[in-house]
Amino acid sequence: MEIDIGIPENDRKAIAAGLSRVLADSYTLYLKTHNFHWNVKGPMFNSLHTMFESQYVELATAVDEIAERIRALGEKAPGTYGAFAKLTQIEEEEGDPPAEEMIRQLVRGHETVARTARSVFPQAEAGQDEPTADLLTQRLQVHEKTAWMLRSLLAE
Repeated sequence: MEIDIGIPENDRKAIAAGLSRVLADSYTLYLKTHNFHWNVKGPMFNSLHTMFESQYVELATAVDEIAERIRALGEKAPGTYGAFAKLTQIEEEEGDPPAEEMIRQLVRGHETVARTARSVFPQAEAGQDEPTADLLTQRLQVHEKTAWMLRSLLAE
């Protein structure tokens, strides 16, 4: 069935492609945060274990909202590790970094998602897609605040 929500098809496709990158970055960051939640150790264990849990729970909700917006635009949301690996700018951690390095990586991850989300605004504005612009604004607020909170844990 044809979609007629007031956004031309080419704009919907461009917006969905941008949101797919946001989704891939968000999911990769979710996975990294969950990994760090499970594997953090050291004197900050309890506080970081709890903080990382609240962050990955928030990201789990976010990925669902982003994917559902892609679907509302009439496009298929990526949903496999392979698809996410091709789209994400966040590097996977395969080692066992110390807690402070985990924090640094998560700061970089949240900043990456913020940059990716910000890059989709021109497509959303071109298509007069206010719901996507609103979603992007909400995501930016979360990622910028979380990056700040994580940076505040570092003694640098």
